[in-house]
Amino acid sequence: MAATAEHHDPAALSYAQALIELAESRDQLQPTADEVDALRKVLDENPKFAQFLADPGIDREERSAVLQRTFASASPLMQNFLKLVEGKGRIGHLPGILAAFESILDEKLGKIEVNVTVAQQLGEAQIADVKNKVSAKLGKDAVVHQFVDPDIIGGMVIKVQDQVIDASVRSRLDSMKKRLKQS
Repeated sequence: MAATAEHHDPAALSYAQALIELAESRDQLQPTADEVDALRKVLDENPKFAQFLADPGIDREERSAVLQRTFASASPLMQNFLKLVEGKGRIGHLPGILAAFESILDEKLGKIEVNVTVAQQLGEAQIADVKNKVSAKLGKDAVVHQFVDPDIIGGMVIKVQDQVIDASVRSRLDSMKKRLKQS
């Protein structure tokens, strides 16, 4: 789930904002967003590569060469951006920069990430219903991510940014248990 832009490191926000502005000025915002998504997946799926990028003991020329080879098929905008970030000694902060990019873009597009935890997998119609209700309530386009946790027994837990709405059966049972103990 993307955090709101204010939750990111100020330097990451600056680089992310600059990339968004450059992409917009070249009418390449969506292709750049797709590249950012792909790059994030590469870093998430290859933690050793992310560690390599963040390792200050790695020679800059060696790191630059690896970046050029690895992202040779990226757009010129993304290649130049990566060179700039590497040149400024910030490549170790790339995951944060990419996360900030996604947060800023989501806010710009009026999207909001919503995590919904349920006891059993919801069908497409149920997900669409949750999406519509949350979108209407928040006045934004909810991007719903479903998680299944049988321990909640029933109902659902909705997390939007830092707020959690726990409407699970487990939560209600816990609440009843506390009240019974107090009486």
